[in-house]
Amino acid sequence: MKKSVFLGALTVAGVAAGAAAAGTLDDVKARGTLNCGVTTGLVGFAAPDANGEWKGFDVAVCRAVAAAVLGDASAVEFVPTTGKTRFTALASGEIDMLARNTTWTFSRDVDLKFEFVGINYYDGQGFMVPKELGVSSAKDLDGATVCIQTGTTTELNLADFFRANNISYEPVPIETNAEGNQQYLAGACDTYTTDASGLAASRATYENPGDHVILPEIISKEPLGPLVRHGDNEWADVVRWTLNALIAAEELGVTSANVADLSSAAGDNPEVNRLLGTEDTLGEMLGLDADWASKAITAVGNYGEIFEGNIGESTPIGLARGLNAQWTEGGLLYTPPFR
Repeated sequence: MKKSVFLGALTVAGVAAGAAAAGTLDDVKARGTLNCGVTTGLVGFAAPDANGEWKGFDVAVCRAVAAAVLGDASAVEFVPTTGKTRFTALASGEIDMLARNTTWTFSRDVDLKFEFVGINYYDGQGFMVPKELGVSSAKDLDGATVCIQTGTTTELNLADFFRANNISYEPVPIETNAEGNQQYLAGACDTYTTDASGLAASRATYENPGDHVILPEIISKEPLGPLVRHGDNEWADVVRWTLNALIAAEELGVTSANVADLSSAAGDNPEVNRLLGTEDTLGEMLGLDADWASKAITAVGNYGEIFEGNIGESTPIGLARGLNAQWTEGGLLYTPPFR
């Protein structure tokens, strides 16, 4: 009786999404592979290397979940998606989760029936222009042609910004980041707009990065994070707490280098013990092995290691931690406690 009442309260879309989502953890275990949706290619975040192996900041989240659930960070089928196809792929069940620099918004959460499980990058929309254009502010772009990906939050943000500043623009629609870079470098648009992290990642791949300037204005809030379908709380918990484990590990001083030693026996820090499974039964609560978080951290490192290795200041992308620093360092990273 409860089930019929529950189903009757859902929309048709909700029922479809719930049906597709039910039992994802069991499906992944039975399949032996995690199907993870990523971008079609954004260096530093998700892109295949010269050997065809996917690498990047978002890729690491996929691999961490695979390690936690399957004990194998390589057991991931990466599914490239565009701004338009990503949500269809998730809703249909083609992918188990989406880790594709995707912004958490009201309508995506509520209307599209998705569950954002956290934020792995606090971002904002910016503009990149050729240095030779001589523009120092986005407010100087009146009449500019703008390369913009369709099916993204950047479209509305762009319209709002230009309207608020009483200036005009001509959109140049693009489907993928690769197309955006191609059009921008070919001079088809005066400026390319997307998340500031994406602009930095793109610029790092240019032949002459110094010829391009990212303007100072950040015109939106873009909290980026992994998402799953509504209707499967068990799976959402697995993805959410795997991300939390990577963030908490950095705060607690657990790294890929010391996690094996810390996991061998209970130490002096009870929260580290619970995180790594030497104390309490958090893994059992998730339907995973006791060392699920230890496996994830061993595979990809903690949040700080992932950030620095893929997009940090020592990489060509060169992003500072900024808002993505731990709360103890003045940033916004703050995970609920493991207890």
